[in-house]
Formats: sequence, C-alpha cells, structure tokens
Amino acid sequence: MTAHFVDRFPSQARLVRAAFLASFVAFGIGAVFGLIQAFHRTGTYRFLESADYYTVLTGHGVFLVISFVVFFLVGLFHWAVTDSLDREPVDTRLSWAWYGLMVVGSILVAITILGGFLPEPPSVLGAPLSADVLFTFYAPLLANPLFYLGLAIFFAGTWLAGLDWFLTWRAWKREHADRRIPLPTFMVLTTMLMWYLGSVGVIVSILFFLLPWSLGVVETINPLLTRTLFWYFGHMVVYFWVLPAYLLWYNVLPKLSGGRLFSDPLARVVFILFVLLSTPVGIHHQYLDPGIAEGFKFVAMTNTMFLLLPSLLTAFTVVASMEHGARQRGGTGLLGWIRDLPWSDAAFTGMALSGAVFAFGGFTGIVNAGMNVNYLVHNTLWIPGHIHTQVGTATALSLMAGSYWLVPQLTGNRLVGRQLALGQVVLWFLGIVFMTNAMYRGGLFGIPRRTAEPQYGFEYDVGIGSVAELDAQIALGGTLLFISGALFLALMALTAFNADSEPLVDGEIPPPLSGPGDSPAILDNLGLWAGIAIVLLVLAYALPLASIVRSGGLFDTGIDPYPVVVAAREAPISSITAPP
Repeated sequence: MTAHFVDRFPSQARLVRAAFLASFVAFGIGAVFGLIQAFHRTGTYRFLESADYYTVLTGHGVFLVISFVVFFLVGLFHWAVTDSLDREPVDTRLSWAWYGLMVVGSILVAITILGGFLPEPPSVLGAPLSADVLFTFYAPLLANPLFYLGLAIFFAGTWLAGLDWFLTWRAWKREHADRRIPLPTFMVLTTMLMWYLGSVGVIVSILFFLLPWSLGVVETINPLLTRTLFWYFGHMVVYFWVLPAYLLWYNVLPKLSGGRLFSDPLARVVFILFVLLSTPVGIHHQYLDPGIAEGFKFVAMTNTMFLLLPSLLTAFTVVASMEHGARQRGGTGLLGWIRDLPWSDAAFTGMALSGAVFAFGGFTGIVNAGMNVNYLVHNTLWIPGHIHTQVGTATALSLMAGSYWLVPQLTGNRLVGRQLALGQVVLWFLGIVFMTNAMYRGGLFGIPRRTAEPQYGFEYDVGIGSVAELDAQIALGGTLLFISGALFLALMALTAFNADSEPLVDGEIPPPLSGPGDSPAILDNLGLWAGIAIVLLVLAYALPLASIVRSGGLFDTGIDPYPVVVAAREAPISSITAPP
C-alpha cells in the first residue's frame, strides 16, 4: 500500500479539504431548501409564504448545482492532478487564490439570495438585496448587482483553477516529454477546456448585460439574447457537473470492483467527445422560444443526439471494468458475476447505483432532446425529474460515495460508520426513485415546474396515477433525500475528527487493461480538439446570435422586472401573473 495523499502532499490535502468543506456547507443549505420545496409544492407543510418559495428555489439551485458540485469538483480535480502527476502545483499561492475567489463569490451570491427572506430587503447598490431569479438567471428577472458580481468572481476563480492545473501539467511535461498525459490529469484538462469554451456565454451575459442592467448603467437589454447566452453555457454545465462522477467511475470504481479500467483509450475518446459536442447544442433548451429559426433548433437537436455516443461508450467501459473486477474476485456466469461485486462497500455501491440512475436519466434525456416530444414536457415536472436523475444522483450520489473513499486519504482518519454509509447511499437511491418517478409522471400530467402553487387536483386514474399519490411520493422522496444528506454530512464530520485511527484505504489506482500506449498520441493533442470545438461553436451559434441581435438589438428591447417582483411580494398569490 502506498502512502496516503495527506502524507505525500500535506499542503495540497489542506486545500482539497477546504474545497470539500465549502462544498459540504453548500450541500447542507441546499438540502434544507430542497426539503422546504418538496413539502411546499405538495402542500405537506408550508414553512413560508409562497412569495418566498422562489427565493428557496433560487437558493436550492445555486447552493447545490453550483456551489456544492463545483467546490467538490475543484477539490477532486486538484487531488487528481497532484496525485496522477505526483508533483506539487507550480505556485501554491495561485491555488489558494482561486479558492479564495470562489469563496468570496459564493458568499456574495449567498448574501444576495438569503436577503430575499427579509420582509423588506435593504437597498444595496441601488436595488433590493434579493435574487429571486431561479438558477436560470437570465432576463427579464433581475437580481441585486451583488448577485452578478459574486457570480463573476466565482467564475474567475474557476478559470484560475484551470490555469493552475494547466501550468502544473506543463511543468510536468517538461520533465517527462516522452510520456502520455496520465488519465486523471487528461480528464481534468479536457473538462476545463470544455468549461472555458462553454462558460464564455454566461460570463459575457453577466459582465456586459446583466450586471450593467442591475447597476442602471443601461436601461434595457434583450431578454432573448441573455437567455440564449445562458443556454449556450447551460447545457455544457450539465456535463461539467457530471464529469467529476465520470472521473470517479473510470478511475476509482474499477479498483473498488477488484479489477482495473477496461480501456484507457476509450476513456480519452469520451472526454474528447464532450469537449467537441457538449456546448454547440444549447439551443435545444429553447425549442419553444420565438425569435430563433426552426432550422437552428433542428441542427441543435441533431447535434444533441450525438451526445449519446460518449454516454454509451462510458456504459460499456465502466460495466466491462466492473465485470473484470468481479471475475477477479471469483465471479462466474453470464450475469452471476454481479453477485460478487463488493456491494457491502458504500463507495462502490453508491457509484454503481448512481450509474444505474444516470442510464435511466439518459433515456429520458432523449425525450427532452427531440423537438416534437419536448413540446409535451417542456416546463413541466418532467424536467426537474430529469435533472434530479442526472445531477441530483449521477453527480451528487457519486460525489458522496467517492468521499467515503477519498476523505480518509485526505485526513489520515478511518471512515466512521461504514455500515451507516452503506445505508446512506441506498437511502439516497430510494429517495430519488420515489421523487423522480412522481416528477416524470407529473410531467406527463402537464403539472408545471418552478411554481409554488400548481393547483392541480386530478384525483382520478388516467393511467399514471392521481396527483395526490404523486405529491405523496415527492414528499416521501424529498424526506428520504434530506435524511440521507444529513447522515452523509454527519459521517463526514465524525470522520474529520476521528484522528485516532488509520484510514485502512488503499489509494493506489491500478493500471488499465488497455493503456494509453494502445492509442495514437494525437488523442493528447489538446490544442487540436480545442480548435475543432471552436469551429463547431461558431457554426452552431454565429447565425442564431446574429439573427437575435439584428431583430432585437443588444440593449434596445427590454422588460422591467420590478413590477413582477413587487407583485410577488405584495399581492395575493392568486392575483400574480407569471413573468414572461
């Protein structure tokens, strides 16, 4: 057994632990908001007025799918680069700088969101201290300038994190010119290339439109333009959230299974495909938007279908790796080997269950991607059902399960409550099954999402159950998820202070069955893949964006959101007209 990460790189272990701490704090807040949502929408119990539901909805999205996931991602990626390259970063001050920027940005965003709970939010920078703009923070809804400033600082931190890892790799490459990029580092670098290319859209929207608009520098902006720039980023970011899970599935899951990764070259191809295909498809989120030609939407739909390829390659490679491990442990038979997998290990079981849910979510994603079928489920409960199977399980459950393997190596402490950890991941799986099953079926009912007052009361059976039954499942699923999340945080806290035990975790990743030498070196040409990705982005977005600007201008078409916000806070809920 090799020395643990904390013994080899103590200063870097501190940084990774700090990133995980920020991630877990955000997870705790977001989990509370999730329980409030589940109870409020279903009428189980209402902790607050319906006008404040949108503050909770915004916080749930931002704290969980931005702060929790991205802070865990940067911690995991920093571990992966340091461990696989077996070297310290070029400049540790840069590492702590990007962490500090992300923390400052998150605090500003959190203050702005939580300010919305105040009966009369104070005026800051000339606007109420609130941000009831949901996770999809495009116009016409408008937040306090601190919200956009915090987002900009947070994004700057992530860009510096990527720079830190690229500089570390370049320094390693000068010393190992004849070696291929280690697979974990390759995954980190390609993911960050995807992030750089995809986050440009939302950064432009924030810095040049939303922030000046919130400060009163410009009076109006083009809502369709900010929406399109957001979704230019908005589909890529889903893969940015999922690829940390992929990193764990490809590197850690085969080891936990008792074997080795089936194919290093296939893993590299998968990550290259995400660089190329994840961003030019964002318009498929805008099938119902006027102002974008149907031809552009059809192209986005076609491109989206190609994203099935990396998912299918991943399913094949990961399952083959698991089968190899099971057979190394004595498994036999066509499917009998499944029994010999280490199901008593919480880290393995959590990742395996998250992969199973991810596969189901991928099939439902095909529905979202198809133009004609999308019209049936657009803006219904089907969409959050899909999101919770993907980011809420494939990512969240994988990260929790991965923590049971990684945190002991970062702390030097033995994991507390191994059987409780196993129960925790199973409980999360059950909660997601109950909740998303009801959401998918509710979406087929036409029950809307992102509303505090759905006012649906169909109690007769139309083949997919009654609304009362669906509400009960959502409330039950939300409760199980909250209990599971609280148990996870408790186990992490107890492990962090369990300093009198050895970790008993082998952190060495075995070499793959098919190594990087079995593939052409061109796969490691990051500049080539970035160049092709840029060409695809220009082809996908140049004409639609030009058409939007030509018809609506950059700043000439705008909608004042404040009457909507004021109505939501002052008028009876039944009299509120939903914003466009």
